Amino acid sequence: MLNEDKTPAGKRLALQAANYIWEHSEQKFSLSEIAGMLYVNSNYLARVFKHETGHTLLWYHNAVRCENAKKLLMETNLSVAEIGTAVGYVSPAHFSHQFKKYVGLSPSDWRIQSAESSPAEDPIDFSRLI
Repeated sequence: MLNEDKTPAGKRLALQAANYIWEHSEQKFSLSEIAGMLYVNSNYLARVFKHETGHTLLWYHNAVRCENAKKLLMETNLSVAEIGTAVGYVSPAHFSHQFKKYVGLSPSDWRIQSAESSPAEDPIDFSRLI
């Protein structure tokens, strides 16, 4: 983890928001809830997060859910609908749509591909926060 004493304030705030999203990704929450937890204005948090990561908080939340889904797709025999529910989506159709949007394949196709070989390069880039 980064040394928070030497990390610029914006980067530190973005990391705190990202950590909150990773820890609570299966839950539904709003920008104002995260901002309240971090004691900042929601508009300020949105602007800083976008500047530091290149993405919105909503994009990041959905990307984290897709990462968690990929792990479940590889490690379990749960159905796509069950995985969607486990990672926080109410509708299996919405989960499948979001997964394909972020990963480039449907959950079922991704599971097949990952079982046959190592998965292709990941289109979800989290590197700007690491």
